[in-house]
Amino acid sequence: MEPVRQVEGRAYPWGAKNIDTDIIIPAHWLKTTTREGLGRGAFETVRAQPGNVFDDPRYAGAPVLVAGDNFGCGSSREHAAWALADLGIKAVIAPSFSDIFSGNAFKNGIVPVVLPQDAVDRLVEVAKTDPITVDLETMTVTTPYQDRFTFTLDPFRRQCLLEGLDEIGLTLAQDTAISKYESGVAQARPWTSVGAGDEGVVVEGTGRT
Repeated sequence: MEPVRQVEGRAYPWGAKNIDTDIIIPAHWLKTTTREGLGRGAFETVRAQPGNVFDDPRYAGAPVLVAGDNFGCGSSREHAAWALADLGIKAVIAPSFSDIFSGNAFKNGIVPVVLPQDAVDRLVEVAKTDPITVDLETMTVTTPYQDRFTFTLDPFRRQCLLEGLDEIGLTLAQDTAISKYESGVAQARPWTSVGAGDEGVVVEGTGRT
């Protein structure tokens, strides 16, 4: 996962409320075994409507999505976060998120920014003509018009995003401690080590080794 310190650029000025994961990525896209290409199915039903914001050339490749309350509700499918990431979205701003979606977004390098409704309304208007900046170091969302909105994020999640650490990265970061622990266990209980005692061990009552 790439480190995320600042997300800057045009934003989709959507603001729609109660967008569930089936709207983000319809169920028939879940058969895939790879994350690549899911962006094509992102918001498929919305994009079927003429004049939708996601196919508007003014916002092509926008890294920010400004959405409404209760974004990401519905099922727990991680494909929703995968689809957003494949679409190029690195930050979603909304008054609230589904807890499961928020966790999935974090694990896929997407910043879930919670702001009050009035701030979101303002950002929807700004996004129609100008870029928005989400800064994880200052924990602010700013615009060219001197708007400055502060947000909070779990300190652990924030640090993981800043350092680009996903679950695999977090595990690898503890490699020294894990190796030390495993070495200690092998010395204290050698019979638990993989392959230990494979040769010459008699299985009681069978006479076999």
